[in-house]
Amino acid sequence: MKNAPSLDEVRKARTRRAETNLLEFVRQAWPTVEPGGRFVHGWHLEAIAEHLQAVSRGQIQRLVVNMPPRHMKSLAISVFWPCWEWTTRPGLKFMFTSYAQALSLRDSLKCRRLVASPWYQANWGQRVSFAGDQNCKHRYETTAAGFRLATSVGGLATGEGGDRVVADDPHSAAGALSSKRRVATLEWWDQVMSTRLNDPTTGAVVIVMQRLHENDLSGHVLKQSGYVHLCLPAEYEGAKHFSTAAPKLGLHREDPRREPGAPLWPERFGREALDALKAALGSYGAAGQLQQRPAPAAGGIFKREWWRFFREPPRFTRVIQSWDTGFKKGEANAYSVGQTWGEAENGFYLLDQIRERLEYPELKRAVLAFYEKHRPALVLVEDKASGQSLVQDLKRGSALPLLGVAVAEGDKSLRAHTVSPLVEAGKVFLPEVAPWVSDFLDELSRFPNSAFADQTDALTQALHNITAKKRYVSAERQHWN
Repeated sequence: MKNAPSLDEVRKARTRRAETNLLEFVRQAWPTVEPGGRFVHGWHLEAIAEHLQAVSRGQIQRLVVNMPPRHMKSLAISVFWPCWEWTTRPGLKFMFTSYAQALSLRDSLKCRRLVASPWYQANWGQRVSFAGDQNCKHRYETTAAGFRLATSVGGLATGEGGDRVVADDPHSAAGALSSKRRVATLEWWDQVMSTRLNDPTTGAVVIVMQRLHENDLSGHVLKQSGYVHLCLPAEYEGAKHFSTAAPKLGLHREDPRREPGAPLWPERFGREALDALKAALGSYGAAGQLQQRPAPAAGGIFKREWWRFFREPPRFTRVIQSWDTGFKKGEANAYSVGQTWGEAENGFYLLDQIRERLEYPELKRAVLAFYEKHRPALVLVEDKASGQSLVQDLKRGSALPLLGVAVAEGDKSLRAHTVSPLVEAGKVFLPEVAPWVSDFLDELSRFPNSAFADQTDALTQALHNITAKKRYVSAERQHWN
């Protein structure tokens, strides 16, 4: 009878398997990284592991992975992969970045704990251990001169270089919809991170994220040549190659799902969970974050069929007014728009609107008259241009409950995306009969390509205030988050 293998032989065999298969390494390491949690297999994890192994072999040097949130992208790529690569190449240098330093540090700590764990050290401790003089949360080195550096978008990277440069969620969901912040991320990537490889002929760049905008970092780099694209939508949308490298490299050839709408990881995110995510994100957000195909902004933020209408208003828990102010009269100049909103149990009601081109003295009188007509609990005024002067004057000469709202320049689309799921969910009501409703619907349905955005801005300002968990930042100014 053959003798049972010794513990040392078992460990060596397990090590050989893990060295040749990243997914097997993930299975074995899971109890160490997620103690008490159960590893749940998914075919998409096989696809990710195969593509990362192709990066490790030098077959792929530029990789973009697009996949929905909560499907193990950060654990697979930012935690398990570098630890696995170090088992055979402990001198590799990794640079990881995210839109927030806290996220980078979170995964950096998990990676460090895995390497320092008894399981990892029992198998690879003779190859991989930390240098005692460089073992911080954001940067630690191996005794073989490898390192893992965690930074954030716009963070310190000058003077650093790596063999692997990884961007894991380079945009926040809100940041990608802000043109100013989105462009800043792209410029940072082009001018800083794209030059960080120690050896461009052997190093690799990996970007992993959910799609958030047509021109997010994924869209930006995929317009360039040389990137392999692994795309993993949350719901199946028809037979197609999901990887631009699959046929050439002999990886998974196609999405194995066949049923339309089938979930990517049904064992973790079934139909009910995906439907809840879709409802929370709205159709525009779901198209990007879940399906990895951000829709064109034109006509995609507010659709005509989403609006609901009322004849008699219900009882309201709160009534507010929202003003987006223009500065001068004239056909080419912006309108001043005042809206009165009511908050009820079943949603939010636009009760009245004034929209005119007004000189400043007329604007001031209009605000006072509109307040007297409805007596709201709060009057919001965008704190710029004539609105800034208006807030200052009325605070000195009246008892109106005014709040100046500071809005970052270039964030109109971001504000619209923030509140559009409310409209899509049927929570926003317009009067059935009002002379301004037709023009209102025309502007909102065409935004952001409409000639004017004053009605849109007044709406987003009001809905954000009504639904914000914190009503104000201070008694004087509210900042858009």
